[in-house]
Amino acid sequence: MRLDKLLSHSGFGTRKDVKKLIQSGAITINGETVTKSSLHIEPETDLVCCYDEPIAYQQYYYVMLNKPDGIISATFDHLHETVIDWVALDYQHVDLFPVGRLDIDTTGLLLLTNDGQLAHRLTSPKHQVPKVYQAKIAKSITDVDIATFQNGIKIDDYVTRPAQLRSLPSNQPDEIWAEVTIYEGKFHQVKKMFQSIDNLVLKLHRISMGPITLDEHLAEGEYRELTAEELRLLKEI
Repeated sequence: MRLDKLLSHSGFGTRKDVKKLIQSGAITINGETVTKSSLHIEPETDLVCCYDEPIAYQQYYYVMLNKPDGIISATFDHLHETVIDWVALDYQHVDLFPVGRLDIDTTGLLLLTNDGQLAHRLTSPKHQVPKVYQAKIAKSITDVDIATFQNGIKIDDYVTRPAQLRSLPSNQPDEIWAEVTIYEGKFHQVKKMFQSIDNLVLKLHRISMGPITLDEHLAEGEYRELTAEELRLLKEI
């Protein structure tokens, strides 16, 4: 890897910024001062320091976001704030992207990463990774509704995989909540499934994806990197 690329990926600014930093003599590799930004290094074995402080290179990032209402699951958009805009202050040096998507008005667990292989495993229909949502709905579900979800529902030009549906207790007597587990991620899928049983989703919140459950200590809009254990579980998929 080029030295300037490593520094840029490690948060030291643009290629232009890090070139100036390198030329200033601030960077050492294995104790030797270097001034060429095009030098090739081995991040795993070479000790790179900036002003004598070691630089810990991190190739891949895995971020858990409790997505708030009103931002879209995209890397760029002309009209709306994106999830990447939301975390840009801390990750502007990393080319993150969302793993799958949540609708603009859907909240909850969204993973952001720059690891394309892991993202593919999580979203590939072949792996059937379960995604669990809590939905505030217009009316109570019935045993027939539960069976309908379990049998698969024809939506547009496809039939959904069997899904689990159950009622949830509510702290508010005038609110009705249900939990649904799906194994794919079609466009507006959960909302369309409820529409097919003559029901309406008023609020939708994702609480888990595969082995990863939304951290209950993350307020809406907050985010953190995955723990080593969470990452280990993900990589077992």
